[in-house]
Formats: sequence, C-alpha cells, structure tokens
Amino acid sequence: MKYVFLVSHGTLAPGMHNALAMLAGEGREDIISTSLENGMSSDTYAENVRKCISQITNEDEIILFGDLAGGSPLTTAANVIAEQGMLPKTVIIGGMNLPLALSAVLMKDTMDTADLITMLVTEAREEIKEFKVVNEEKEDDI
Repeated sequence: MKYVFLVSHGTLAPGMHNALAMLAGEGREDIISTSLENGMSSDTYAENVRKCISQITNEDEIILFGDLAGGSPLTTAANVIAEQGMLPKTVIIGGMNLPLALSAVLMKDTMDTADLITMLVTEAREEIKEFKVVNEEKEDDI
C-alpha cells in the first residue's frame, strides 16, 4: 500500500487530513497525519510519528508531505522513517497544499511513484493562483 503521511506545525496536517476525508472519503487507512504542537517536545513528536507509521510494512511506500521544506516536523518525521529502515521507500515533499495532497490520495495507486511525484509537483505549482476581482460598478452618469 502507498500511504500519504501529512506532518506540520500546529494543526495544519490534522486539518488537511480532515479535509481529505471530506473530499476523498472517510475512514481511509492510507492517509495518516500528525503535527508538532506548540510546546510539544521533539521526543514526544517523534514518538507520535512512530505511532503513525507503526502499521506500515517494508512492502509499503510512504509519500511524506510537510508544511515547510526543512521544517522540524518534516525533518523529524524523515529521521524516524530512516530509523525504521523505510527511507528507501519514502518520497519526501515540503510545502504541501490541499490540491497536492488530494491528487496524491486519488492518484497514488494508478501511477508509478516517480511519475506521480513529477505530476504532483507540477500540478501543485499550477494550483497557486492570484484571483483578481474586477469591480464592474459604473458610476452614475451626471
């Protein structure tokens, strides 16, 4: 199985997990998440990561998404995954957003992981857009 693992500062990852459940289906075992809460020790967070990946086997793959590339939640999760010997079957992406995570969940079982990652990164970049509101009110003619 391919797992989508979301990690973040604060409650971003659990919130994104909740949004993915709304969009991709409740009760999916292939989506896991944890977060580094304010005041939480790195040891406690690392233990939470261990609990999250405890059901993952050496035959499985992990697509690890973090809120910030190089941030503590992502680097700690990567270190724990490495300790468990799962790093060779893990792809790590920093800078997650909802379209990226949703596409990963929906497409992960239909594509080779390398092709999936290429598609996801391209798609995620394209989803970031500025919306400009055009004011079409016309001034009354005097």
